[in-house]
Amino acid sequence: MKSAILFVVAFLAIGLAQTPPASPPALPPAQPAPAASAAPPPDTVIATVEGKNLTYGEIANFLKGMNPQMQQNFMHNRKEFVERFALMRKLSALAEQAKLGERSPYKEAIESYRMNMLMQAEITEYVDHILITADDLQKYYTENKGRYDQVKLKVIYIPFSSAPAAAGAASTKHLTEEQAKAKAEQLIKEIKGGADFVKLVKENSEDASSKAKDGDMGTMSRADNLPESIRSVVFALKVGEVSDAVRQPNGFYIFRAEEVSQRPLEQVREQLVKQLQSERLQEWLKSTTKSLNIKFENEEFFSGAAAAQTQVAPPNK
Repeated sequence: MKSAILFVVAFLAIGLAQTPPASPPALPPAQPAPAASAAPPPDTVIATVEGKNLTYGEIANFLKGMNPQMQQNFMHNRKEFVERFALMRKLSALAEQAKLGERSPYKEAIESYRMNMLMQAEITEYVDHILITADDLQKYYTENKGRYDQVKLKVIYIPFSSAPAAAGAASTKHLTEEQAKAKAEQLIKEIKGGADFVKLVKENSEDASSKAKDGDMGTMSRADNLPESIRSVVFALKVGEVSDAVRQPNGFYIFRAEEVSQRPLEQVREQLVKQLQSERLQEWLKSTTKSLNIKFENEEFFSGAAAAQTQVAPPNK
């Protein structure tokens, strides 16, 4: 099985891929990483293992196949990494001597892992050679401008609670859902009747952060992580327009659009490049799959009932 083949790699990673500290990420304050420019020549001997020299070049070549997190952790745990690398190399050599790679299930797992890695390499090479021109970016941006809408908002927040209010508690913070909705709808009527939005924010909003800034909620873009019920409302607003009351789990929001615009091309250039690369990759994968001319010959095998009963035969030992 694949997990058996990958166990040693996982073992090597133990202790090296720990969750990094929150601030600064991945940099233990007491042991800052040495500068990358301090890397020694490849033939520099950094340790001896069973009396044989281990060079920096051997470690560096091994790290090329590792993910960035392991590469970074090597800089902070060099001795431990070398110990684990030496152990991994020793155990793999023992497996080679025992010809475990020629036995099931290891043989099949190695081939599966090799096929997967080669597939990923081919995809990476394809993506790396996708040419995205300035004209491509401008055309895609023009055709999809709506994706880059942004709106600057002011907000009034009216919370509600299903829990009974404690004795002496401020009633505005313990409205029922029905009371909060009625209050929000009344405020909307007042706003549409000419009431000052900022004044109503100061008198009624229970969102401390935006209230301190006269209701300013900042600028939202379509790519932001917003509930769809809010996204669909705020990006339909025109400048100066006020939304209906938008219900969320703990309260109602009233939004007013202060500015409506699109993020400029320069701000979304990197995002566009990745999007175009992704779309072209998907087109290539679909085209390549189609060129395989796959014909499903045994419909019974592919039927739901047959597939549910299918079991892979155990490999021969």
